[in-house]
Amino acid sequence: MINGSIVALITPMNSDGAVDYASLEKLVEYHISQGTDAIVAVGTTGESATLPMKEHIEVVSQTVKFAAGRIPVIGGNGANATAEAIELTKAQSKVGVAAMLGVTPYYNKPSPAGLVAHYKAVAAATDIPQILYNVPGRTAVDMLPETVAQLVDVSNIIGVKEATGDVSRVARLRALCGDDFLLYSGDDATAREFLALGGNGVISVANNIVPREFKLMCDAALTGDTATAKEIESQIGGLFSALFCEANPIPVKWAAKQMGLIDNGFIRLPLTELSTPNHGLLLEAMKNARIEVKR
Repeated sequence: MINGSIVALITPMNSDGAVDYASLEKLVEYHISQGTDAIVAVGTTGESATLPMKEHIEVVSQTVKFAAGRIPVIGGNGANATAEAIELTKAQSKVGVAAMLGVTPYYNKPSPAGLVAHYKAVAAATDIPQILYNVPGRTAVDMLPETVAQLVDVSNIIGVKEATGDVSRVARLRALCGDDFLLYSGDDATAREFLALGGNGVISVANNIVPREFKLMCDAALTGDTATAKEIESQIGGLFSALFCEANPIPVKWAAKQMGLIDNGFIRLPLTELSTPNHGLLLEAMKNARIEVKR
């Protein structure tokens, strides 16, 4: 069971756009040293939409290699074509991931029946645990709790990442899916409340740059220490909006570069690096979160 503070890891790149594997290894070591509970490799924040399949699998594989069993790695296996998601799933089943995270097929706008059929087909391609991923703000389809409940009996579908920001869904999902089904927040701004209401963990963007603080906040929320969780949230909470001043992962890669966590903030088209007017906004949020800027 993977609980707690999970980083949606950025994929560092060189100035020519190639994946920077040296920086990727440093990031893995950084998160292990900071106490992060698990890593999601090549999810939305890892630029899954612009990594070709071969490269996607290689980044996941290398992340597993760098982690060397010290921290669980969850590989992103979502795609808008079910056949492609199955291909990603089969390939990642061979590299040692602890689980996989599959976003709802995007752009196609499948029906609830289509979502159920998609996830059943993907799960049937492997025996490795699968986590559903609902982020309607990006995919144009909302997988409702009632749809998720239709997948609970699939043996290797173990949970859902819910990124709507609607914390009322925690109670609905728990009632429909049972106590053993894992509920992960995908929204930093409501993560503390999500955990307090019965969630199991958070797959976080902000964790990339405040991993220790985010871990402490999650641990406090999970153990019912509301005062401590709120205190930490008050310190780092400004990041939760600032890191989305432009499309994720534009701001977080820029912030990671300012901290010296990665050598280059390159991001693949059609996304571009953080626009100059937003530099001050993000730097202010980083200052308030007591982040040391090195560049």
